[in-house]
Amino acid sequence: MKRFLISVLIFDLAILAHSQSVINPNYGLKSHETLDITKIEITAGKTLVYLTVENRIENGSFCADKNICLIDPSGSKIKLQKAAGIPVCPQSYKFNSVGEKLSFTLTFPPLRGEPVYINMIEECSDNCFSFYSIVLDEYVNSRLDEAFSMAERGESLKAMNRFINMAEAKDKNSSIRALIYFNIVKLATETGNTVKAAELYKKLNSPQLASGRIYIEQLNAQGIRY
Repeated sequence: MKRFLISVLIFDLAILAHSQSVINPNYGLKSHETLDITKIEITAGKTLVYLTVENRIENGSFCADKNICLIDPSGSKIKLQKAAGIPVCPQSYKFNSVGEKLSFTLTFPPLRGEPVYINMIEECSDNCFSFYSIVLDEYVNSRLDEAFSMAERGESLKAMNRFINMAEAKDKNSSIRALIYFNIVKLATETGNTVKAAELYKKLNSPQLASGRIYIEQLNAQGIRY
C-alpha cells in the first residue's frame, strides 16, 4: 500500500511539473476589440485557453469556428479539439443585452516543447478572430507588464527604453522581437524620435522576422510609415 501511495504521489508530482498556468498573458495584436484571454493552462495532455467576450451591439451573437488553431514558433498548427461554454459555428450564442460578457474555454492538444509565445487564429470566412504573439513565458510577461504599465501612465520614454532593453537582450525576448519592435516604433513616433522609429520599422519590415508583416500593416493602418 505504501509503495502504491508513493507511486501515485510521484505521478502527481510529474503532472504538476509539466503544468503551467499563465494569467492574463500579454500579446502583440488581436482582431476582436472585446475578446480577451484571461488564462492559459498548459499540461502534458492538453492546452486550455480561457476567454471572455463582451457584447457591444443590440441582438449580438458569437460562436467559435471549428477551425481555430494555435500556431507555435515553428509554424506547426495545433487544431481545436473542443469548445465549452460557447456554441460551435454555425450555431451561435445570442446575447441578452449590450454589455453582457460570455466566458468560454477552448481545448487544444498539448504544445510541443516550451514555446515563449503562440498565435491563435480562427480560420473562417467572416468575422474571424486572431491573437498574435501570445506570451507564455512568465519572466517575459513580467517585463512586458512593466513596460505597458509605464506607457499607460504616460511615461512613454521610460516605456520605450524598457522595450529597447528587451530588444537588445540575448534571451527568450528574441522569440517575440516583432511584438517588441512594434511597440518601440509606436512609442518612438509618439515621442518624436523618428530616427529610432525608422530604424526599428526597417527591422520589423524584414522578411526574416516572423509575423513582422502583420505588425507593419497595423502600423500603416495607424498612419505610421517610414
